[in-house]
Amino acid sequence: MTLSERNAFFIVGIVFCAVFTLLVLGASFFILPSFSKIGAAETETALAIQMEENTPRSSSFFQSITGRFLGVNYLAVYAAMVMSVLFSIISIIIIYSFFEQTSSPEILYIAFFTVSFSFEAIRLILPLHMIYNFPSFYLLLASRALLFARYFSIFSLFTASVCAAGLDVQKVRNIILILFVASLVITMGIPVDTQRWDTSFNMIKDNASIVRLIEVVVFITTIISFFIAVNVRGSKNYAYVGIGVMLAMIGRNILLNTDNWAGPVPGILLLSIGTWFVCSKLHKIYLWL
Repeated sequence: MTLSERNAFFIVGIVFCAVFTLLVLGASFFILPSFSKIGAAETETALAIQMEENTPRSSSFFQSITGRFLGVNYLAVYAAMVMSVLFSIISIIIIYSFFEQTSSPEILYIAFFTVSFSFEAIRLILPLHMIYNFPSFYLLLASRALLFARYFSIFSLFTASVCAAGLDVQKVRNIILILFVASLVITMGIPVDTQRWDTSFNMIKDNASIVRLIEVVVFITTIISFFIAVNVRGSKNYAYVGIGVMLAMIGRNILLNTDNWAGPVPGILLLSIGTWFVCSKLHKIYLWL
C-alpha cells in the first residue's frame, strides 16, 4: 500500500470520527436531561425506572475495586463515552499529521485501533431506547456493531505487533480483509440478549469467560510480539511501543467498563499516554528510513 492510499484511510477515518462526534453531541440533548432525574425525587421517567431496577454492575478488574466504594453514576458513564469519541478523532488527526510523509507498516493498524473508539457512542442507544421505546431489533444491530468494533480494535493492535515482529506486509488489503472476517465471525458467534445490560451500557454476553479469555490471550500475545520485535528489528524502541500498548489497553478496559467517577479520568489518561507513546516511538523508528 502506497503512502497516498494509506493517507486516504486516515482522511476517511477523520471524517468518520467527526460524524460520530456530531451524533454524540446531538444525542446528548435528549439523554442528559433524563440522566439528571435518576436518583432524584421525580424518578418518573422510563429511563430512570429501567436503569435503577435489576441492572448488574459492570465487571472488570478496576471496576471490581472502585465499585465497592462508589455507587453507579450514569453521568460518569456518559463522560467515559464522550471521552472515547473525542480521543478517537483527536488521535486519528494526530496520527495523520505525524505520519503523512512517514512510512510505517504498523501505524495503519494503530489508526484502526484509535478510530474504533468512535463506536463507543453506540452505547447511547440504550438510554435512547428507554426514552423512545423503539424496536429491540435496533439494539441487536447496535450491540453487534459495537462488538465488531471492539474485536477489530484489539485484532488490529495484534496485527501491528506481528508486523513489527517480522510479518510480511506486502498485501495489506488481504490482511485487512482477514481482520474484518475474523472480527465478524467472533461477533456473530457471541450470543447477546438485548434485554440485559450492565451499568456501563454494555450488553451482557453469554459465555463471558470465553470472551475474556480471547481478549487476554490477544493482549498478552500482542505485548510479547512487540518485545520480540526488539531482537528482530534491532531497535529498543519497540520495547517502549510494547509498554505503550500495555498502558493503552489498560486504559481502554477502564474506560469501556466504568460506571462511576473513579474511572473516566485514569482511563482516558492511560489510553492517551499509551497511544502517544506508541505513535511517538514508531515515528522515531521510521523517521529516517
